[in-house]
Amino acid sequence: MQWLENFNTRIDSRFNPSDRKRKLIMPVTMILSILILTVLAKYEIINNYFQTIIVTICINIIMSASLNIVNGYMGEFSCGHGGFMATGAYISSVVSLVLFKDGNSITGSALLPEGLALLGFPICILIGGLGAMLVSLIVAIPSFKTRDDYLAIITVAANFIVTTAINNIPLVGGSRGLMGMKGVMNGMADVIEVPWILVWAIVFAVLAVVSIHFLMNSTLGKGISAVKYDEISAEIMSVNTNSMKLIAFTFSSFLAGVAGGLFAHLLGFINPSSFGIMKSTESLVMVYLGGMGSLSGSVLSAIVFTILLELLRPAQILKWVIIPLILILIMEFHPEGIMGSKELTHVFPWLKKFFPLNKNEVRETKKAEGGAA
Repeated sequence: MQWLENFNTRIDSRFNPSDRKRKLIMPVTMILSILILTVLAKYEIINNYFQTIIVTICINIIMSASLNIVNGYMGEFSCGHGGFMATGAYISSVVSLVLFKDGNSITGSALLPEGLALLGFPICILIGGLGAMLVSLIVAIPSFKTRDDYLAIITVAANFIVTTAINNIPLVGGSRGLMGMKGVMNGMADVIEVPWILVWAIVFAVLAVVSIHFLMNSTLGKGISAVKYDEISAEIMSVNTNSMKLIAFTFSSFLAGVAGGLFAHLLGFINPSSFGIMKSTESLVMVYLGGMGSLSGSVLSAIVFTILLELLRPAQILKWVIIPLILILIMEFHPEGIMGSKELTHVFPWLKKFFPLNKNEVRETKKAEGGAA
C-alpha cells in the first residue's frame, strides 16, 4: 500500500546513518566557515575593505534570492524591492538606536545598556523585516487583483512612495539621513571584540537561502510555482493563487527588509536616496543574471555582481549607466541567465552527496536499490 511505502521510506531515511551524516555536512561546513572568517577578520588577516565586500555580498544574496521568489519562482514582475529594503533599514535602525545608542537623534538616551545590543541586534533586524512585510501587505492586497505587468508599475510607485515618505519625516532625519548605527555595532564589539556585522550578515544570508530552499521544495512552494506555469489551471486544481501570491510577496519583502537592516548597520548612515529605483534595478540585474527560479543562480549572481561593482568603482557615475545596460544585454542575448532554472546540483550531480535527500530522491534511491537487487 502507498501509505505504508511512504511511511517506511520516511522511517528508513530518518534512521539511516549515512543520511544523518549527509544532513550534518552542510551545517558543520557553514559553522566552520563562519568561525574561520571571524578569526581571520578579528586578527585583520582579512582587512576592513574585504570584510565590507563580504558583508555586501551577503546582503546582495538576500536581496537577489528574495526577489527571485516573486520574479523567478512565481513568475510575477516586481520592480520596487528597494522600497521594502528602505523600510527594513529605517525601522531596524530606529529600533536599535532607541534601545542601545546613547545620544541618538530620536530619544537622546538609550532605553537599554549598549552591551545588550549583542542579544538585541538580531531582533532589531527581524523587526525591520516585519515592518517591510507589513508595508508589502498594504501593496500586495490591491495589486494582486490586477493581471499581467501591473504589479511592476505598482511596485515602482510603492518604491517612490516609501522613499518620498521617509524624505519628509524629520524624526528620522528626512533628506539629511539617519546616522549612529555604527555606535550600536561598537557597543557589541565592546562586549566581545569580533566583527559582528560580518558574523550576522553571513548568518542571515545562510538562513535566507536555507529558508527559501525549504519553502520552494515544500507543498506551499509547489503552489507558488504553479502560479507561474498556469494560474487558471492552478485555480482549477484548488490552489488558492491569491494566497500563494500574498505569501510569496510578503516573505520576499520580509527578507528585503532584513537586507536593509544589515545594510544600514554596515554603513552607519542611510538616507532615502540610497534606496531609489537604482537599488531596485540592482536587485533585478542580479535575479536575471543568475537565472529565473534558480537559488544557486541568485547566490552566484550576487557574488559576481558585487565584485563587478567594485571593479567599476573608478567609473563613478558611469557605473549607473553600465548597470541598467547589463540588464538590457542579459534580457536580449541571454535571458536564461547564468543557471537558467537549474541548481548547482543539476549541473554538478556529485554535489548531491553533500545535501540531505528529499522525499522524492529517497523514494527513487530505494527503487533503484530494489531494482539492482
